[in-house]
Amino acid sequence: TEHQHVRYNPLRDDWVLVSAHRVKRPWQGQLEKPPPEDVPRWDPNNPLCPGATRANGEVNPRYEGTFVFPNDFPALQPDAPEPDDSDHPLFRAAPARGVCKVMCFHPWSDLTLPLMSLPEIRAVIDAWAELATDLGASYPWVQIFENKGAMMGCSNPHPHCQVWASSFLPNEARLEDQTQRQHLSQHGVPMLLEYAEQEARRK
Repeated sequence: TEHQHVRYNPLRDDWVLVSAHRVKRPWQGQLEKPPPEDVPRWDPNNPLCPGATRANGEVNPRYEGTFVFPNDFPALQPDAPEPDDSDHPLFRAAPARGVCKVMCFHPWSDLTLPLMSLPEIRAVIDAWAELATDLGASYPWVQIFENKGAMMGCSNPHPHCQVWASSFLPNEARLEDQTQRQHLSQHGVPMLLEYAEQEARRK
């Protein structure tokens, strides 16, 4: 429908406002510049390039495929201490432990994943699977993500991604895990499988 309505999101068990008619309004907000096209293939000052020195003083190997290393500025560390106990339940805290890694897709800085060859892309996917398996043996949550562009917080044009493994489920994942378990218990079928089947029937 083109008119505003609220739509149920079963994964979050909440309702989302949909105002489809608003896409017709003129846009006068910020416009992002396209990424530069003159990125050098190799830059000795780029800390993600083969042979370059990173912020912690370590020198990257002359890698020719994918390259995985611990994030020099990790958001999570495996040996985080227990937080202080609070005397009030509104001020609770829990330890957040984990591992943060960086994975370079390719030695060249002027490539992005879609511009790589199929064997090179397959090597990236295989490395993702290996990281998810290895880290998943120790942590309940492994998240592999790529930020694109300065607006999204990407500080380096070299093709790379982040890999975070944590001792806790992020809020979205925890909620979606809970709703899917409830759906399976109540209806005997996985929620997303039923959703896909129902969506296909409605086309």
